[in-house]
Amino acid sequence: MSLERSLTHFDEVSIRGPAVGMRMQVADYKSEVPVHQHRLGQLVLALKGGVMCSVPSALWMVPPSCAVWVPGGTPHSIRATANARICYLFVQPGAVRLPEHCCTLSISPLVRELVVHMTDEPLDYPLNSPTGRKAIVLLDELARMPVEHLHLPTSDEPRMRKIAKMLSADPADRRTLAEWGKLVAMSERSLARLVRQETGLSFGRWRQQLHLIVAIRQLCAGQSVQRVAEALGYQSVTAFITMFKKSLGKPPAKYFASISESRDG
Repeated sequence: MSLERSLTHFDEVSIRGPAVGMRMQVADYKSEVPVHQHRLGQLVLALKGGVMCSVPSALWMVPPSCAVWVPGGTPHSIRATANARICYLFVQPGAVRLPEHCCTLSISPLVRELVVHMTDEPLDYPLNSPTGRKAIVLLDELARMPVEHLHLPTSDEPRMRKIAKMLSADPADRRTLAEWGKLVAMSERSLARLVRQETGLSFGRWRQQLHLIVAIRQLCAGQSVQRVAEALGYQSVTAFITMFKKSLGKPPAKYFASISESRDG
């Protein structure tokens, strides 16, 4: 089932409750919803596998038991790893106090179960009903979820877009900043200034964040740590694990084990 087809019959105009849910399983690695937007806010929760959400200024990664929040009116596209299980929660504007920009949220077991519950409920329900009351509790809890820094700032600037495209196609490319500068006809200093201006990060930090996003996606898809480290051009598995731990506070095995414990807890 494609992600795009899953939304074909969803009529957000008719939604009256504060939040409604939808659940689906992805069977096709290439399943993707092209750039679109909703009047309602959208929470995309990964129950299994991983989801990537692109907005005009950034790319967001959603590992299991995390969710990406997309405020209403934000153009975005969604792509999932093979055999992912996904829940959508559509939220009325003003129904919950969440960031006004796209972000990844860490989801508690309670919020996860409430979202799953909403996907089994009808889209049209009275506010003063068990489903309506659970929706209110869900939104209250959702507002308390912490933000995870699992995003990659992107840019429409032509030279930045070229570098990002080449690095996404070959994350193991280890060209220096000076070498990238020659490729896009800029001095090393000018390119460093451009990267910081467009992303808010140094080139090294920006490339490391790209590696982190790619790594999480591949690990969610079931690839081994060694294979991911090789695909990203790290000289050793240890060097990759060090980068991962520095970025997320835990090595890959413990990071995904904590996600599993959170999901089961």
